[in-house]
Amino acid sequence: MTSAAQKSKSAITLKGSSAIVCDYLNFGINSILFQRGLYPPENFTAEEEYGLTILMSTDNKIKHFLTTTLGKLKEWLAEKVVNKVALVITNVKTLEVMERWDFIVEYEADSKGEAEQVSEKPLKQIKNEIRDVLKQIASSVAYLPLLDCLCSFDIQIYTKDNLQMPDEWAEAEPAHIKNAQTVKMRSFSTQLHKMDTVVTYKNED
Repeated sequence: MTSAAQKSKSAITLKGSSAIVCDYLNFGINSILFQRGLYPPENFTAEEEYGLTILMSTDNKIKHFLTTTLGKLKEWLAEKVVNKVALVITNVKTLEVMERWDFIVEYEADSKGEAEQVSEKPLKQIKNEIRDVLKQIASSVAYLPLLDCLCSFDIQIYTKDNLQMPDEWAEAEPAHIKNAQTVKMRSFSTQLHKMDTVVTYKNED
């Protein structure tokens, strides 16, 4: 009896897995905003997570935007209706898309039927995988071209058809980039959600 109780305690549910993915996106997106220089360094504060120091925005508007967006995303990930999340960086003056970070979602337990799905994968192992992706994001400034214009960002969520959108959200056109180069980061998996991270950027050559 004890071993069964212990086993269920360490299992990750679909909701728990969705929360892990959204935590990753929150830290990942903040890291990108800092690394890519979209806002001044003084608008960020250091937080320790995944054994890393990650710079997080202190801007209340950005924090509210991310909390609201990721809150809805967490529900949709648990319902398995999201295919991809895209962070789109746009030149404010020309509206040209300069860079796009795609976070591509796969549902790994789909083949096991719709019973309450759980993952037995240790949380520490998942966090180590996330840490490796975040380290790659932080080092991406070494090869990504300098964003030497005033830029803004938006988040696009690609969902399965016929999903009821919140009233304040709008349909968006896919963000295409001219002369695009793509770099794929490492993946991580909770055994319920698999997340691939890909950056596409404008090649100036």
